[in-house]
Amino acid sequence: MNVLVFKTNLSSPPLIEWMAPLFNLHPCISEWSVDTEDVDNVLRVVSLNLIEKDVIQLMQREGFVCEALPD
Repeated sequence: MNVLVFKTNLSSPPLIEWMAPLFNLHPCISEWSVDTEDVDNVLRVVSLNLIEKDVIQLMQREGFVCEALPD
């Protein structure tokens, strides 16, 4: 399993709810969470075969900011 970590602009429950169906229904995502208490609104995605670029593109298609955070 890969844990991918991103800085996002998912800063409120309504924004997270907007993305939830895309993450929940994505066949390659087993777990995900957003830490809105963190200044970077950190998104963590657990997946077997997604890479950072895949998650970034998914977020950007919906109009959100997403950039990979270093380990």
